Amino acid sequence: MTTNAFDLPDALAHKGAPRLVEADAAHFAAIAATLEHSIAELSQRLDVERAREAGGGQRALDRDQEIHRLSARLRLLRRFGLDLCLGRMVLGVGGDLGEPGDVVYVGRLGLTEDTGRRLLVDWRSPAAAPFFGATHADPMGLASRRRYRWSHGRVTDYWDEAFGDAGSSAEGWVDGLALDDDSAFLASLEVNRSSRMRDVLATIAADQDAIIRAGARGALVVDGGPGTGKTVVALHRSAYLLYSDPRLGQHGGGILFVGPHQPYLAYVADVLPSLGEEGVQTCTLRDLVPEGATAVVEPDPEVARLKSSIDLVGAIEEAVRFYEEVPATDTTVDVDWAEVRVTVDDWAAAFDAPAPGTPHNEARDDIWAELVDILEDKVSDEDFAPADLRKALAHNEELHALLNRAWPLIEPTDLVGDLWTVPAYLRLCAPSLSRAEIRLLQRPDAAAWTVSDLPLLDAARQRLGDPQAPRRRRQRAAAVAAEQAERDKVVEHLIASDDSEMRLMSMLKGHDLQGALIDESALPSTDHDRLAGPFAHVVVDEAQELTNAEWQMLLLRCPSRSFTVVGDRAQARHGFAESWQQRLGRVGLDRATVAPLRVNYRTPQEVMTEAEPVIRAAIPDANVPTSIRSNGIPVGRARVADLAGVVERWLAAHEEGVVCVIGTAGAGDLVGTAGAGDLADTVRVRTLTPELAKGLEFDLVVLVDPAAWGDGIEGAVDRYVAMTRATQQLVILEP
Repeated sequence: MTTNAFDLPDALAHKGAPRLVEADAAHFAAIAATLEHSIAELSQRLDVERAREAGGGQRALDRDQEIHRLSARLRLLRRFGLDLCLGRMVLGVGGDLGEPGDVVYVGRLGLTEDTGRRLLVDWRSPAAAPFFGATHADPMGLASRRRYRWSHGRVTDYWDEAFGDAGSSAEGWVDGLALDDDSAFLASLEVNRSSRMRDVLATIAADQDAIIRAGARGALVVDGGPGTGKTVVALHRSAYLLYSDPRLGQHGGGILFVGPHQPYLAYVADVLPSLGEEGVQTCTLRDLVPEGATAVVEPDPEVARLKSSIDLVGAIEEAVRFYEEVPATDTTVDVDWAEVRVTVDDWAAAFDAPAPGTPHNEARDDIWAELVDILEDKVSDEDFAPADLRKALAHNEELHALLNRAWPLIEPTDLVGDLWTVPAYLRLCAPSLSRAEIRLLQRPDAAAWTVSDLPLLDAARQRLGDPQAPRRRRQRAAAVAAEQAERDKVVEHLIASDDSEMRLMSMLKGHDLQGALIDESALPSTDHDRLAGPFAHVVVDEAQELTNAEWQMLLLRCPSRSFTVVGDRAQARHGFAESWQQRLGRVGLDRATVAPLRVNYRTPQEVMTEAEPVIRAAIPDANVPTSIRSNGIPVGRARVADLAGVVERWLAAHEEGVVCVIGTAGAGDLVGTAGAGDLADTVRVRTLTPELAKGLEFDLVVLVDPAAWGDGIEGAVDRYVAMTRATQQLVILEP
């Protein structure tokens, strides 16, 4: 690990003067030495943990969590090295972080020397807040701030800002500062894009940082147009909340991050690990339900509208209750030696046994246990032991048949499928539907799942529970009993053969030791659905697209109603006429606070000038952000027939950067069409639909015949979203 961290190009040689960088060089040397020591120590601790015998149960869980924590920190230290350091700040007058003139270095994580000297403060700590939040209007106690640009572990540039009168020096440097005209943030926007979201932690803007550090109670809406950094805020806020709020850690439920589609998740996949957080669960709405992998878009818009309502999701409760009716008549069951009368009151008492909120399928064992207790009390024949009676009842086919009819195990797919194939059942469960609507919702193939079915399937799965869970519990209980019986035999043998004076083997009969002897790792385990929740906090990006029914999928996973909601009303493909508070209040989030972002850091003014009229024609009050960057490249226009030529010429002129061709044909389907030539998806060329391009950004964006994308709000939103993906240049192809 080199301590010669500065590798400035010749054009920036003046920034390498000793008076400007020697203090940093000395500090980087200390960081390098401490990193080397920390990596060696962490590696040794990790080896010890991996070699330690953990046994089973909580001890095994604790060991696994410690291994995960140590591994994550070790990966971060090895990945970044010196470039863990984001920048430094020199304290001035009016702050409470130290004395004027003190220098504080900010890092991706905290780092301390053996002597106790703090080399880096974690970017999420209160001490680092001025580094991101200070402005010339509110310096937050800073005299200056320096941000580094790293490349392959070396500083290739840095930017200094002086607060107060120090920034007015005509020499361009003041007290060891190399002042620049452009801020670090604006300069970073010129960097070419890649297939992954680039690292922007060092250049988080003050308006973004204020939202990142906001509290987690209730729902916080991050409302902003294209290029305002909504996704950046959402990701960094996830990492910040895990660090700052102990209620949200893994023991408290953790954080679920929901993105709009898989290309988006692939694009941002590297961000959270680079921030030192690997415990956030990321997914799309499709991923929450097994059927989401193959579900298609609902072909009929009216059917999609009906299925998007909370009322229809509520029909799932009525659908389950249909299978939870107490039998209307008494029944007599033959149990070997006697006839046992099972009355309506017996069934009612058994049905009341499960605790409130127990899923239907998982409640069945509780009902059975209660029913057996009730029937056991009715048998007064003292010639039969209770264990014999229970065994007889457990093998009684007639009683099991009664239970199957009274409280059957139900598959979620069967429950929802019946709604779409049995009109009378749907009418019973959703009486508010008209006969015409019921007919419209019917389909010949019950299992032809659509995206609009997913919220109902999810509600059914949550309400019913796993049909196999009772069986797995019984298997595990039987395995524990068998394991315990085997251990008891061994213990008895050891005690019998113990001829020591203190009879130490007798201690093995102790209750605590008996439990410790069970090897839980060898017992049957259940596969936990990591996306089932509950989660302590949910972050959802592109939230303006969610239907009422889809919101229920997320609310089911977050009982605390702690949400970060990220979106833009002007990018809602199906319209968004109400306010965020009205929208969220309608689905159950009645404590929503809106935090707006109004500065477009990504899209050049040349592109926004062309894009703004497109969206205002359909949505006059759209929140179009102000672009603060101009690159002098006008929006280009060409013919669709020249598509391949446009892409090839740009790639030839730019050694780095990513092109995205956006058209309604979709990814891959443009290949072979007129003008596309041999165009295909590569590392530097993507072909996407407007919908799948949402949330992403590219250096060059090429729109293929956008006038044909449709009329109304949906067409306007698709064109607006596609145009504003460009960070450098936009080209529009027309027939």
